[in-house]
Amino acid sequence: MPKAKTHKGARKRVRVSKKGRVKFRHSFTSHLLSSRSSNRLRKLRRRGVACRADEKRILELLGKTRP
Repeated sequence: MPKAKTHKGARKRVRVSKKGRVKFRHSFTSHLLSSRSSNRLRKLRRRGVACRADEKRILELLGKTRP
């Protein structure tokens, strides 16, 4: 059976923390920022953490398993 390949698009967009949580960059942070409140932009600066339901699917794309 051939080796499973890593999904390159997911690899570029997602990181796995030491505890195995999936972290990602928020969307809506590149341009047209004047219409958004500073409070919202400040929250979008932080890394997002994927919910547990999505983690399994994302980790499969990356070829990893839960620790």
